[in-house]
Amino acid sequence: MGIQLPEIERVVRWPEIAAMARLAEEVGFDSLWVGDHLLYRRPDEEAKGPWEAWSTLAALAAITERVEIGPLVASTSFHNPQMLAKKAATIDDISAGRLILGLGAGWNEAEYRAFGYPFDHRVSRFEEAFTIIRTLLREGYIDFQGAFYRAPDCQLVPRGPRPDGPPLMVGSEGERMLRITLPYVDAWNAWYAWFGNRPEGLVPLLQRLDAACHEVGRDPATLERTCAVLVGLSGAVGRVSGIVRAPASPPLTGTAEQLAEILRAYAAIGVGHVQLVLDPNTLEAIEGFAPVLRLLDRT
Repeated sequence: MGIQLPEIERVVRWPEIAAMARLAEEVGFDSLWVGDHLLYRRPDEEAKGPWEAWSTLAALAAITERVEIGPLVASTSFHNPQMLAKKAATIDDISAGRLILGLGAGWNEAEYRAFGYPFDHRVSRFEEAFTIIRTLLREGYIDFQGAFYRAPDCQLVPRGPRPDGPPLMVGSEGERMLRITLPYVDAWNAWYAWFGNRPEGLVPLLQRLDAACHEVGRDPATLERTCAVLVGLSGAVGRVSGIVRAPASPPLTGTAEQLAEILRAYAAIGVGHVQLVLDPNTLEAIEGFAPVLRLLDRT
C-alpha cells in the first residue's frame, strides 16, 4: 500500500511534504510516490505546477528509512536518458535500495511546449530512452546511436546498491508501449481514471495485459500489477487534476471496513501494489486512513 504525495491539489511546501512522508511511514504505508510533471494549464484557470520530482525524491530518500519511493511515473522526455539513469542510481543509493523507477512517455503537451521539450514521436523517443536507461542501470554500459538520442561509449559509475539496478515499472496501456517494455519491466501501473477507479473496471485491462505478455513471450505471472486508486475521506473536496477532460472516476468512500474490503478486491484480481491518491491529501487524511491499513494487516 503506497500513497501519492500532493501534486497540484494545493501548494504544499517542503516542511509539510516531509511531515506527510514521515507520518505515512509511521502509520504503515509501504511506499511514497510523486508525479513527474512541470506545468498544468486549463482553460479559464490559473496555471498550476508541482515541485520537481527528482529533487523531491532525493529529499524523501534522505528523510525516510523503510518505505519505497518512486515517480508515478517519470517522463523520459524531460531528461537526457543517461542523466535520468544517473539520477535513478544516485537516489537508489541515497535510499539504500528503495527506489522503484516508474517510466512513461508523457502526455501533457502544455508542459512540453512551455519547457521546450519536443512532443512529436513520443513513443519512438521513449523506446530509445528506455533502451539507454535500462541498459545503463542493469549493465552499467551502453554504446548507442539512435534517431533521437546518442549515448556513445557511455558508462554508469559508480553503480547503485543493487547489481541489476532498481526495479522498473511502466505506466501505460498503449499496445506499442507494452510491446516495448514488457520484455524488461518488473511491474506495470494503471492510473485510476483508466478503469473507473473500481476493481471490476480493471479486469479488462489486466486481461489485455496478460495477452500482451504472451505476445512478447513473457509469463504474465512474472509481472507485478500495480494501480493508483482515488479515495475520498472526510473533508474531501474533489481532487484537482491536470487532465482537462478526465473521465468520471468517483472516489472510493465508506467506513474503514468497507474501504479495506474494496482494497482486498484489488488483491483478489492480482494487484500487488496500490498507490492511494487521497482526497483531501493532507496529514489528517493520512492519519485517518491508518485504521484501514491496520485492518488490511490482519488479513
